[in-house]
Amino acid sequence: MSPSCLRCVSQRVINLETARKLGVAAGALAGGLKGAYGSLYAPGRLMPPPKQFPVTRLASTVIAAATGGMAGMTAGNRIFLHLIPSGEGTPWLCLGCGHAFRVLN
Repeated sequence: MSPSCLRCVSQRVINLETARKLGVAAGALAGGLKGAYGSLYAPGRLMPPPKQFPVTRLASTVIAAATGGMAGMTAGNRIFLHLIPSGEGTPWLCLGCGHAFRVLN
């Protein structure tokens, strides 16, 4: 059960550890998709659209997706590192007033 905010006594708080894990996963997925799409369908490379998957570029697509996934994962992690307050306990963020706090269990 989530605690109430220490500043405004709102019940609308989210666990920042869970939000960080979701943000890292979403960043990795978005970065991987962007890397793969950019590798396959860069402007000027495919002049008519292929009727089949371009198997010859599969290796570069996989490498671009992995690199983009790592970049997205790093960006997602860094965003949440600025939100998490220092100290011990479970980090929480109030959606009402934006106050970040920790609660010892």
